[in-house]
Amino acid sequence: MTRILTVQDISCVGQCSITVALPIISAFGIETSILPSAVLSTHTGGFKGFTFRDLSDDMPSIYNHWAKEGIDFDAIYTGYLGNAKQVDYILEITDKLLKKGGKLIVDPAMADYGKLYTGFDMSFVDEMKRLCDHADYILPNLSEATFMLHQPYVDHGYDEKYIEEVCKKLHRSGAKNVILTGVSFHPDQLGVAVYDGNKTEYYFTEREKRNSHGTGDVYASAFTGALLSGKTAYKAAQIAADFTVKAIQLTPADHWYGVTFEKAIPFIER
Repeated sequence: MTRILTVQDISCVGQCSITVALPIISAFGIETSILPSAVLSTHTGGFKGFTFRDLSDDMPSIYNHWAKEGIDFDAIYTGYLGNAKQVDYILEITDKLLKKGGKLIVDPAMADYGKLYTGFDMSFVDEMKRLCDHADYILPNLSEATFMLHQPYVDHGYDEKYIEEVCKKLHRSGAKNVILTGVSFHPDQLGVAVYDGNKTEYYFTEREKRNSHGTGDVYASAFTGALLSGKTAYKAAQIAADFTVKAIQLTPADHWYGVTFEKAIPFIER
């Protein structure tokens, strides 16, 4: 049975990060292990006065115990990290516990709408970029991609040439496959660009009118589950997009802090 390790935070309320990744990836029939990077009372979007506990000091003892027990993984999937030094821990885990031929999948969860999340700065961005440079698959949105490339954020008016150049720059730095989310050439569509070092493929869905917290985590988790189930990167990107849209559509209008992805799990294309 395929076993994956996901490294990201636990937001106790907020339908994101590990509380999203664990059920979605498990729904693909993949054994999903977790390594929490931090514990937050809620996610950082829209809530005030949330608590935050950095779990960096606990991480080495956990993965060193796994090493002693002979536990290894077919893939490692990272999301929101508690601080920049956790990048070194993840690279150590990859060296020690990722099976030969295993995949490192990185969602550089740190920015949206041209702004970094609370508590992050450019030194954190540069460390996340270093992690992405070692990855087999990265899933940045446009904000995260442009932060990592130290170039201005552009939210509209760009063309395919611009998107492809962003993907190529990230690929040249080391990432083997770039899954760039939040791409739009038309106001009524939103999609993803999939670049493998040779060609760029696009997949678009109709843009939903509402903006929802946690959709990046839902997308990255569904992509990871589909990819590890044997789908191509493009097919996994398509499955993840359709699932994320379905989750948004099934979310009640007054449910503002996340999407009710649980209702959409029966609709995942496997």
